[in-house]
Amino acid sequence: MRLAPGAYDYAAIPAVLALVALVAFPPASLVALALAGFVLLFFRDPERVPVEGAARSAALAAADGTVSVIRTEEDDDGRERVRVGVFMNVTDVHVNRVPLPGTVADVEHVPGGHLPAFSKEAERNERLHVDLVDESAPADSEPYRVTQIAGTVARRCHSYVQSGDALARGERFGHIAFSSRVDVLLPPRFGPEDLLVEEGDGTRAGRTVLATDPAARVSDDD
Repeated sequence: MRLAPGAYDYAAIPAVLALVALVAFPPASLVALALAGFVLLFFRDPERVPVEGAARSAALAAADGTVSVIRTEEDDDGRERVRVGVFMNVTDVHVNRVPLPGTVADVEHVPGGHLPAFSKEAERNERLHVDLVDESAPADSEPYRVTQIAGTVARRCHSYVQSGDALARGERFGHIAFSSRVDVLLPPRFGPEDLLVEEGDGTRAGRTVLATDPAARVSDDD
C-alpha cells in the first residue's frame, strides 16, 4: 500500500508508546498499536485513474470527502468565479489532486487559526494556496486556485509542488495531516450552471467530475 510522505513519522509515536506499554501495561500496548495502524491507514495513497468519458477540460474533484461549500465570488480582476469546497473526514483519503491540467504559477503558505474546517470561518485558518494556469482551456490559458485548509485536528498542509511544475489532471499536489478541507476556485469560464455536484455530495479526488467545460458542452451540442 502506497503511503503519503510523513506517514511513518506520525505512526512512530504510538508505535514507540506500544513498546513501552508492553512492559508497563500490556492492554495499553494494543491500543497504541491500533492507533499506529490507523495512522498508516489514514495516510494511504491509492492510485487513481480519471473517470472515463470526461472531457479533458472537465474539472475533477481535488479531494475525497463531502461537498460543504458552493458559492460564486468575485476575484481580484472583478470576474465571477465558482468556489467548491470539500470537507474531508478522518476516514477519507487525504492526498489531494489537481482538478485540471496546468502549470504551477505560485505556492503560498498563509498562517492562521485552526477552527473547524467545515465552517465558513475556517477560511481564516492556516492554509496553502496553489495557483495554476489551466492548460486545457479552449482558448487562452486561464488561472485557477486549489487551497488546502487546516482544521481543528489538521495542523499541517503539505505541498509536493513548486512554481514551474507541469501537472496532469488528477496528479497529486499534496496532502493534509488529518481531517480538513480543500477548496477549488474554478477558472472564470466555469459558471454555476456547469457544476455537476451539490452540497452534501460525496467526492473522490481525481475521479468525481465537479464541472463540465461550457465550451466542450457547446461543441458536443453542435
